[in-house]
Amino acid sequence: GDTREEGRDECILTLGVSELCGRMSGRVKNKAPNPRQITAEQLLREAWERKEETQTKVPLQTINDAQELREYQHRRRKEFEDRLRMARTNIPTWINYAKWEVVQREYTRARSIFERALDIDYRNHSLWLAYAEMEMRHRFINHARNVWDRATTLLPRVDQLWFKYAYMEEMLGREDQARAVFERWMGWHPDEHAWVAFARFELRRGKVENAREVYRRFVKESPAPSSFLRLARFEEKSGIISLSRLAYEDALRVLPEDQLDSRFYIEFAKFEERVGEFERCRAIYSYAKSASDSKRSVSWNAIDIDQSSAAFERRHGSLSSTERNLLERKRGEFEETLSEMPSDYDTWFRYLQMEQEMVQATNRTSPVAQLESIERIRELFC
Repeated sequence: GDTREEGRDECILTLGVSELCGRMSGRVKNKAPNPRQITAEQLLREAWERKEETQTKVPLQTINDAQELREYQHRRRKEFEDRLRMARTNIPTWINYAKWEVVQREYTRARSIFERALDIDYRNHSLWLAYAEMEMRHRFINHARNVWDRATTLLPRVDQLWFKYAYMEEMLGREDQARAVFERWMGWHPDEHAWVAFARFELRRGKVENAREVYRRFVKESPAPSSFLRLARFEEKSGIISLSRLAYEDALRVLPEDQLDSRFYIEFAKFEERVGEFERCRAIYSYAKSASDSKRSVSWNAIDIDQSSAAFERRHGSLSSTERNLLERKRGEFEETLSEMPSDYDTWFRYLQMEQEMVQATNRTSPVAQLESIERIRELFC
C-alpha cells in the first residue's frame, strides 16, 4: 500500500512540473514594443464605425373612441402632475404641460396651468411670454391684452414685454393703444433702444412731427452725445439741415466738454462735409485738435480725429493744407517716440532734418511759416 501511494505522489509531482513548464513556455519572451501601435482614439473611432444603428421609434397610438381619448388624457395629465410634484419650480415643465393642453384644445386648463406656474415664479419673463403668445396665437386678444398688462405692471424693466405688447397693438391696427403702451413705457425712463423704437413706430405711422417730439423728449430725458446724434441724424434724414445743425450746436452748448468724445466731433464734421460746408468742417477738426487734455473725455481718441481730418483734406483740401496735415501727423509721431525714448538721437536728427527742409520749402512761399519753423528748430535744440 505504501508503495502505491509513493508512486501516485511521484506521478502527481511529475504532472505538476510538466504543467508549470508548459505555462512558462507560453509567456512572452520578447518585451519590445510592437512596431504597429494602436491609439485609444483609433479604437474609439473603429468602435463608433462598427456600431449598429438601432433607432427606437415610438409606436403610434390610435385612438378609436372618446373613452380611449379620456384615458389617454388622464394618463398624460397624471405624468405631468407627477413630474411637477417632484420638481415644482421647473418652469419648462409647466410650459410644456400648458402647451399640451392647448393641443388638446383645453384652453381653460392651459390658462389654469399658467396661473399656477405664475404663483410659483412670476418674475420669470419667459413664462409671461409663453402665456401671452398662447393667447395671441389662438386669437384671444382680450386675454392676451390682460396678460401683457399684468406682465408689464409686475416686470416693468423687462423691455421684451413692452416690445411685444406694443407690437401686438400695432399689428391689430390700434394705433392709439400702441402709443399709450409706449407712453407708459417711457414713464419708467428706459434706455435708448426704447426711445428709438417709439420714434420708429411714429415714423411707420407717418407721424414725422410726433417722431421729432419723441427724439426731443429723449434728449431732455438723457442729455448725452449719443442722444443728440440720434436727433441730428433724424433731422438730416428728414431733409431739414438747419435743425440737424442746431442739434449739434445744442450739444456743444448744453453738454460739458469732458463729455463730448471724439466720435461726436467726427460725426459733426462729416455732417458739414455732406452738406458742402467745407470751411465749417475744417474749423470743427481744428477745434477738436486744439482741445486741451483736461477738457477731453475718457473715450477721446486723437488718432481717429487725425485720420478723419487727413481723409477730409485729401478729398477736399488744397495741396498746402494736405501737406500741412501730413506734417502735423509726422511731428506727432516724432514727439511720441521721443517722449518714450528721449535718448534716441537718430529720431532727434530726423526730426531736425524735417524741420530744416520745411524752412527751405517755405523760404519763398510764406515768410511767417519760415520764422515759425526756425523757432521750432531752436526749441528742439534747446
